[in-house]
Amino acid sequence: MSKSIERVAAAAAQAGLAVEIKRMGESTRTAEEAANQCGCEVDQIVKSLIFAGKESGRLYLFLISGSRKLDVTKAGKLAGEDLERADPRVVREETGFAIGGVSPLGQPDSVRRYADETLLRFELVWAAAGAHDAVFAAEPKALIAAAGADVADISS
Repeated sequence: MSKSIERVAAAAAQAGLAVEIKRMGESTRTAEEAANQCGCEVDQIVKSLIFAGKESGRLYLFLISGSRKLDVTKAGKLAGEDLERADPRVVREETGFAIGGVSPLGQPDSVRRYADETLLRFELVWAAAGAHDAVFAAEPKALIAAAGADVADISS
């Protein structure tokens, strides 16, 4: 098991979230690929999007439903600064996760986290578990609590 996946499993256990991490064998980098591999609707996939503050460079994690888009204006208001896509190298260096495997769990304290309220519509959602082909399922409220994310209207 990779160090990133082990970190996700440890973070879930520490938060009291029982998850079974599955290696799918094929890519789950996009919401569509993940939905295919998980046998669920695209909406049930949790996209973990990392943005950086234009002024501060601070990283922000936004969790949104697979078919939705992040409303960068709404997200920026929450962050208190304008946002831009984070550089993949910076994401890897600061979070330990590569783009395509960024998990809601196991994030460093320096990364502020937000979850879109639309995720709460589902009984079960699927999220990345630290690798391009690793996922886990969870009840949305429990996942959001374990991730330490604030719920907000951040998608369009």
